[in-house]
Amino acid sequence: MSKRVQESQCSWQHARRSRRDALQAGAIGILGLGMNHLAGLRQATAAEGRQPSGKARSCIFIFLSGGLSQHDSFDMKPNAPDNIRGEFQPRATKTPGLQICEHLPKLAERSQMWSLCRSLTHGSNEHSAAHHIMLTGHSELPAGFSPNNPSRSDRASIAAVTGYAMRAKQQNNLPTAVVLPERLVHNSGRVIPGQHSGPMGPQHDPWMIEASPFHNTSYGAFPEYAFDHQDRGKPDERLFQAPQLSLPDGLGMQAINGRLALLESLNRQREDLASYAQVENFDRLRQGAVSLLTESSVHQALNVTNADEKHLDRYGRNSFGWSLLMARRLVGAGVSLVQVNLGNDETWDTHGNAFPHLKNNLFPPTDQAVSALLDDLHSTGELDETLIVMAGEFGRTPQITLLEKHYKLPGRDHWGAVQSVLFAGGGIRGGNVVGKSDARGAYPDEQPVKPENFAATIYDALGVPATAAWHDAQNRPHHIYHGEPIAGLS
Repeated sequence: MSKRVQESQCSWQHARRSRRDALQAGAIGILGLGMNHLAGLRQATAAEGRQPSGKARSCIFIFLSGGLSQHDSFDMKPNAPDNIRGEFQPRATKTPGLQICEHLPKLAERSQMWSLCRSLTHGSNEHSAAHHIMLTGHSELPAGFSPNNPSRSDRASIAAVTGYAMRAKQQNNLPTAVVLPERLVHNSGRVIPGQHSGPMGPQHDPWMIEASPFHNTSYGAFPEYAFDHQDRGKPDERLFQAPQLSLPDGLGMQAINGRLALLESLNRQREDLASYAQVENFDRLRQGAVSLLTESSVHQALNVTNADEKHLDRYGRNSFGWSLLMARRLVGAGVSLVQVNLGNDETWDTHGNAFPHLKNNLFPPTDQAVSALLDDLHSTGELDETLIVMAGEFGRTPQITLLEKHYKLPGRDHWGAVQSVLFAGGGIRGGNVVGKSDARGAYPDEQPVKPENFAATIYDALGVPATAAWHDAQNRPHHIYHGEPIAGLS
């Protein structure tokens, strides 16, 4: 066994605790937080070799709920028949031979920063099942799966698994995984499955930052680019507002520091932290809550609508721009994974009116905000250590259809058989295309890639060891990897 493999395996065992750790544990216990809620302990374990083996320190997972049409974005078929080709024209990128949609000009100018996989495939054409498949990285649905009723028997989301895997590597007390700016909720009010930690337990659910209020008929990057798939005329007066964080009355930082100073002078401390393993997950949410309340960098990250004019102009003064600016600031503050839902549930579900809605409402804010994110990270040198992925739950059908009962203009239906996924940063080789769809954009023609490979690519980039596992309440191990990382991206 290689030394590197040995170190990786050791990094997933509980470290020995010193008397100083015991002192800190006692102090935090008085605050009602739990022994595991210690920046000191995390720094100690980091010093013992808990460093990511991958190239990325963090990941921004951009999710396009509804399903982006591959034909009209990153895998155009200009030589296909009219009923497949669509209305848009391809445009050249900075990468010789690589073309994408004419309405993504900023991304075309930055093709050296990103790569495509054009052959991701799975077997579901149903929204809720496909959400679960792509958000968890599992092609097969769990026994008893219900599209209308998320349950703890559902599989754990990629965000939750990443949060679990990175918690020992993170050198701060911030949540390891965050989802923003809203939970994905169907227009009927039911929550879409695949967004929580499933059988891992609620203590491992990713943090949900609710900055975008629910609206059941308006979609897209409000207020500038809000639209309704069926043009029903219901007004959208939502405001994008990140949560305002403040300490409860009577408990300011001076009080907290005073209590810690008093506890540091105690002579008797806990001598045995053998129960650490059993309580490690206890009150994890309180730990994150205190960090969110006390970290100035977090307050700055969430206060995006009041960012300086230059940043707002670059990212866009809309929910897409604000969300990606918030994500960029959160990974800068030390959060390991931020999932950004670009639009509420089924925003990209272009069954009808597809071409005007993509051209006028969806592509402009996406092109602007994702390009600004790439520029921002590149200018500071952080793109090399920040993996960016962008995917939906599926692609769209090759054939253009018209559902006259609901739409005035044509679109495309659900299609799990193939979609295009964008990757950037975190060791990804820019200006690169992996996989190929057939001439109709219907099925993979070369190098089919599964959701398991998609998830493994994220875990691998973040340095999660191939042997890593999470443990359930009965301490049974569950492997994190269920496929190999996508070959050819790096």
